[in-house]
Amino acid sequence: MSVLIKPLISEKMSALSDKYNRYGFLVARKATKSQIKAEVETLYGVKVKRVNTLVQRGKAIHRYTKAGFISGQKNTLKKAFIFVDKNDKIDFYSSI
Repeated sequence: MSVLIKPLISEKMSALSDKYNRYGFLVARKATKSQIKAEVETLYGVKVKRVNTLVQRGKAIHRYTKAGFISGQKNTLKKAFIFVDKNDKIDFYSSI
């Protein structure tokens, strides 16, 4: 099973990657920092300086419709922020 699910590609993450060499990924919930670091280094061929992780809890959602009251839960996600050496870059668009 792969530890990395997908990269976070947004305007905010693009600005952080250009300015500070910091990249974001959605990762598996049980992934550790050392596993994330090893997979990023092998997949993208860069030197990882540091890994920060966070678990974003799923929000409860409620809606009132014609059919009645609908309630549910969004998924809980784990994100990893990768700090790369200043000489390295990750290009997500090269394989498109």
